Amino acid sequence: MFIETETTPNPATLKFLPGEVVMTTGTREFTSDEEAAVSPLAQGLFALGDVTGVLFGRDFVAVTIAPGSEWSDAKPQVLAVLLDHFVTQTPLFAGGVADFAVPDDNDGVDDDPADADIVDQIKDLIETRVRPAVANDGGDIIYRGFRDGVVFLRMQGACSGCPSSTATLKNGIEALLKHYVPEVNEVRAA
Repeated sequence: MFIETETTPNPATLKFLPGEVVMTTGTREFTSDEEAAVSPLAQGLFALGDVTGVLFGRDFVAVTIAPGSEWSDAKPQVLAVLLDHFVTQTPLFAGGVADFAVPDDNDGVDDDPADADIVDQIKDLIETRVRPAVANDGGDIIYRGFRDGVVFLRMQGACSGCPSSTATLKNGIEALLKHYVPEVNEVRAA
């Protein structure tokens, strides 16, 4: 088995492509050992010590290492864990659950029911235009809410903590949403 590796705009994150489906739907991010307990693969990656984040996408695994860690040291270990997982065909989640995506909750940013059409337009643009672009960079973006002209989004994977994530939100996503949905005034990280 051959696993391709791609760099991402975030120097702390590499994108690993095993050449097969990782998750059939959605994404799943892990930012701690405790969260990783539901996935033998995520658990194995965190056990390496330098790993601080794991994101499962449709056909990739994005891995983030701690500040001060070097990919020249971590990459062979990460590849070994990934190879072992995919060669042995170990289930991605404990208990054999096929996919265990976390639902997109709003963290207290409630949409106004009167904005339902606007919210649908925003979600459609995120799903069809934004999410595929950030997935190419080893990340994901989660809709968190819309209130008073402000769209709240959460960046995940390589996009979380990336030096260019603010520029991506403001210059890319905000400009796109403002263009297609005039009711959008601003995009903020949530």
